[in-house]
Amino acid sequence: MIPKETVDLILDTARIEEVVGDFVTLKRRGASLWACCPFHNEKTPSFAVTPAKGIYKCFGCGKAGSAVGFVMEHEHMTYVEALRYLANKYHIEIQEEEESAEQIAARQRNESLLAVSEFARKFFCDQLKAGEGRAVGYQYYRTRGIQDETIEKWSLGWAPSGKTALVDAAREAGYKDEYLVAAGLAVQHENGSLADKFWERVMFPIHSVSGRVIAFSGRTLKSDNPVKYINSPETEIYIKSRNLLGVYLAKNEIVRQDRCILVEGNVDVVMMHQMGITNVVASCGTSLTEEQIRLIKKFTENITIMYDGDSAGLHAALRAIGMILKEGMNPRVVFLPDGDDPDSYSRKHTLEEVRAFIAAHEQDGITFKTDLLLNEAGDDPLKKANLINEIADTVALIPDAIKRQVYVDTVARRFGIEADIIQDRVQKTRKASKESPTRELPQAPKAEPKAEAPERVPSSVGSITEPSEKELLGFILQHGRRELKFESDSEFYDSESAQTVAEFIDSALAADDIHLANPAYEATYQAYFDLYDKGLDQDAIVLALLNGEDRTVAAVTAQLSSEKYQLTVHNFSDALTTTDSWLVTFVPRAILAYHDKRITAQQREIQAKLAGTASQEEMLECMTRLSRLNEIKKTINIKLGRLPK
Repeated sequence: MIPKETVDLILDTARIEEVVGDFVTLKRRGASLWACCPFHNEKTPSFAVTPAKGIYKCFGCGKAGSAVGFVMEHEHMTYVEALRYLANKYHIEIQEEEESAEQIAARQRNESLLAVSEFARKFFCDQLKAGEGRAVGYQYYRTRGIQDETIEKWSLGWAPSGKTALVDAAREAGYKDEYLVAAGLAVQHENGSLADKFWERVMFPIHSVSGRVIAFSGRTLKSDNPVKYINSPETEIYIKSRNLLGVYLAKNEIVRQDRCILVEGNVDVVMMHQMGITNVVASCGTSLTEEQIRLIKKFTENITIMYDGDSAGLHAALRAIGMILKEGMNPRVVFLPDGDDPDSYSRKHTLEEVRAFIAAHEQDGITFKTDLLLNEAGDDPLKKANLINEIADTVALIPDAIKRQVYVDTVARRFGIEADIIQDRVQKTRKASKESPTRELPQAPKAEPKAEAPERVPSSVGSITEPSEKELLGFILQHGRRELKFESDSEFYDSESAQTVAEFIDSALAADDIHLANPAYEATYQAYFDLYDKGLDQDAIVLALLNGEDRTVAAVTAQLSSEKYQLTVHNFSDALTTTDSWLVTFVPRAILAYHDKRITAQQREIQAKLAGTASQEEMLECMTRLSRLNEIKKTINIKLGRLPK
């Protein structure tokens, strides 16, 4: 708590023209200073600062206030954060009231971690300017089209090849080893020695919303290095799921344009800013999370997703649409042509051309999802029916009733059916969601409160896919956060970004919009990813599931997180020796085996329908679908080695 006399001193000392002048170029006109408003787009200055009164006011958008109010509005700080900012600017010491010894120690440790992170930023920047950094790192930035002004603005740097270069420099500057390790800048070996976390990499600092350096992302320049990017581990000052690359530099433009553009890669966001499109951020080496979406929501409710147009990008966009809608925000999607990403496209086109392309091609998120799934459904009436249900379930995520109704009417017109039918599905899905907070569809019934967790997990009677579902969920609960390290010649290898076991399985199921047939498994699956998306580590997720209110989910977790695998695709004793090599072999095979079981179930349904149908047209349709499923099943079994190529 800041004492009242200190608050009064801060407010009395702060000069409105000096505070605003740090962010806006002011020009005197009479008794006031004028500028174009930093809170909305305008060409004629309507933003006035009156030093005699200590206030600012925009005659365009109406925003007005004092120095502390300007900092709060412009930097999106709380009142206390803004006071601290002003105290630091005017070198006013704050003596906290009623601060315990533990709080003092925690605050001092936090400042120490931020200080050593800032030292590392300066070190990497200095290393880029001479010797190895100039010859290698700087040349890389230039070949990527990154200009000197951008390098300076983003504090891009170079981690030298000496594996203790940063550690040695930090020690010489007086920084303690414990802070280097705690900030994720160094790793400690078993013998106690320290080595740099980053070396021989170009460096991208990650800033907090307030502009403090809290982490780094380092890119290798060696083509034979399978780990393209190394990111800082989670620390006391850096939680991946809560931060976005570029948010500090983008936040004001996001507010002005009332829109945030979300891209995937480090260079993508840097190049978009360099071009002049500065309301752009990227996730920090992780899948988009609820916390990142809520961070964006502080500045705008409108997000344009601009991911790569490959399969992974499409699935990531579909996943993001639902998450954004659920937060009451408005997703739009735009994919660049010809396999371009924002980096490559921005280097081929002018600012006007890129802006025009985005404006002409971005789609509403639900419209985009509808078009994509309609294309996949083709003329298949069952797929089309499932598609309509899926879109209705997506609409059901929207918390605002008016927005929901507008989408209900739009979807009904799109498919030429009664709006009441869509509305009925939406209401049922929302009701099921309220009854089951871990997912958007009905959940398995809870065990009686007085009962012990059941020994045997509830199952769907006669479900042919249940063994495969159990296997996939077992992989997730035991190895969900482990990274899949595919060889470069694997069909699943992605040099740009690695996937965890959980992400790989989820992407594979999301591709066909699959939900697990066993209600208990599906509820556990959804509960797991709710926690995964919040950035919890594997142990924390499992512990939360075990300790959760839903005892059916707890029972599934207890069984599958510790159970030995009985693989449906291979015997574990024949697996490769290491866990990593075993996972890259059997996770994809388990997914293939699951798809094989699903196709078998579909074939049986069609055969049952065929046996009971009397229509020649229906018989022909069933035979055609069976033939198509047989071909898919054959391809899967060839990949599984059950059939010769």
